Amino acid sequence: MIDFEKQGGLVPAIAQDAETGEVLMLAWMNREAWEETLRTGRACYYSRSRQKLWRKGEESGHWQEVVSIHLDCDGDTILLRVRQIGGAACHEGYRSCFYRRYTNGAWHIEGERVFDPKQVYKT
Repeated sequence: MIDFEKQGGLVPAIAQDAETGEVLMLAWMNREAWEETLRTGRACYYSRSRQKLWRKGEESGHWQEVVSIHLDCDGDTILLRVRQIGGAACHEGYRSCFYRRYTNGAWHIEGERVFDPKQVYKT
């Protein structure tokens, strides 16, 4: 049912906190990432910049346990309801990748960092 061909083999995948409903991140999945997610019960994505599978949390320890999976009406967007293990989904150290809010003509940071990315990512 998933239309991997519509966008050249990739579909957007939204990760949402299963308890709070907070949107944590948007990533991409190819068929291989999809199959690994199903097999392991942990979110696996496809990194467009690195051109390879991205096993969420393999470097940071901040992985996502899949609670349920949903597909939109067009069959081209996946919604993963997850338990965010380790407290942060964002590689910048915030719980959600959507930590910036636009108000009164400017961007403002909401929330506190859960971890320092310089300490977690050694690249």
